[in-house]
Amino acid sequence: MALLADALSRVKPSATIAVAQKARDLKAKGRDVISLGAGEPDFDTPDNIKAAAIEAINRGETKYTPVPGIQPLREAIVAKFKRENNLDYKPAQTIVGTGGKQILFNAFMATLNPGDEVVIPAPYWVSYPEMVALCGGTPVFVSARKEDNYKLQAEDLEKAITPKTKWFIFNSPSNPSGAAYTHDELKALTDVLMKHENVWVLTDDMYEHLTYGDFKFATPAEVEPGLYDRTLTMNGVSKAYAMTGWRIGYAAGPEVLIKAMTTIQSQQTSGACSIAQWASVEALNGTQDFIPERKAAFEKRRDLVVSMLNQTTGLECPVPEGAFYVYPSCAGLMGKTAPTGKVMNNDEDFVTELLESEGVAVVHGSAFGLGPNFRISYATSEAALEESCKRIQRFCAACR
Repeated sequence: MALLADALSRVKPSATIAVAQKARDLKAKGRDVISLGAGEPDFDTPDNIKAAAIEAINRGETKYTPVPGIQPLREAIVAKFKRENNLDYKPAQTIVGTGGKQILFNAFMATLNPGDEVVIPAPYWVSYPEMVALCGGTPVFVSARKEDNYKLQAEDLEKAITPKTKWFIFNSPSNPSGAAYTHDELKALTDVLMKHENVWVLTDDMYEHLTYGDFKFATPAEVEPGLYDRTLTMNGVSKAYAMTGWRIGYAAGPEVLIKAMTTIQSQQTSGACSIAQWASVEALNGTQDFIPERKAAFEKRRDLVVSMLNQTTGLECPVPEGAFYVYPSCAGLMGKTAPTGKVMNNDEDFVTELLESEGVAVVHGSAFGLGPNFRISYATSEAALEESCKRIQRFCAACR
C-alpha cells in the first residue's frame, strides 16, 4: 500500500520558497549571493506593535484563543474595513488565521467540490492554483498581457467563466507583477461578475498599503456593493506592518462562509497565536505614520530597479503601481547562449544561469503562470538592488 496521498501528485512545492532556500544553500557554501526572491519587507516591525506583544505576554495573554480570533482583533478588523475600504461588517463576519495562506485554504476547503472551477488571472501568486488543486477544485488560468501591464481584461474574464466556476481570485496590487487596478479597471471586471451569480469573489488585498504615486486603492466589494454578499475580502498584517513572521491574516465576508471556515480551522490549527493577535490589534488600531515613509522608500527602490532593468540588453520592465515586485520580460534573451555555454530556452534556464554566473537569485516567471519573465522583489536595500542590477546587466550583455 502506498504511503503518500494521491493529492500530493496535484501540488508542486513553492517556487519562491525553493529559490530562497537555494540562495541560502549557496551562501552557506561561501558563494556571494544576493537573493531577490523573498516577498518580505526588510524593515522591522514597528516598536509600538512589538511593545503591544510584550505587554500581552506580561498580562498573561498566553492561553488558547477563540478559533475565529480574539474579540478585540475582530473589532479592529471591522473598524479597519469601515475606515479604509468603506465596507460594513460585524465581528461575526470576520475570521483570523495563521497568515493569509490559511484564510485562502480554509475558504477553498470549505467550498470546493470536485469539478468546481476557480478562475485565476496569470501571472498569479504561486500558491493559488496549488491550494485549489489540494482542495479538489480545478484552476482555470486567464493570461494577462504585457501590453495591458499584466492586468486582466473584462472580455478575457467573461470568456473564462463557465457554469462550473465557483470562485474568481483577484489580487491587486499583484504578486508577482505589482500591477494594481484603478477603480475604473476594477469596475469593468465587477460588471462581468455581476452577470454571473454563481461566481464568488476572493480578493487578496495583502499589498493594499503599498501603492505608489497618486494611485488610489480600491477593493471589489467597495467598487460594486452588489458583490458584497458573495465576496470574501482577505488581508493581513505581514506586508504593510512588516510582520511576516507573526503569521496573521484575516478576512471578512458572509457569515455562512465565515462559520464554515471556522469549522475547518477548529479541526486544523484552532485559534492563531495569542501574542501575534494582540500585536495585530495594535497594528490595525495604532499609529499608521510609518506607512508613508516606508512606501516612499519602496517607491525609490522600484524606480531604481525599473530604470536599470530597462537599460539592460534583452529585458523589458513595465512600471508597477504597487507591491514590491517587478516582473520584467526576458523574451529578448530566449535562444541566446549564457556565459556557461548553455542555451537558454525558457525563463527557468535564464534564472538558473543568472544565479550560476552572477550570484543573483530571482524567481522564474513560469512559476507564476506567465513567461518568459522573472520576478524581482525589491524589498531589500538600495545598495543590494543596485549591485544586483549591475550583475544582471553584465550577465545579459555577456549572452550571445
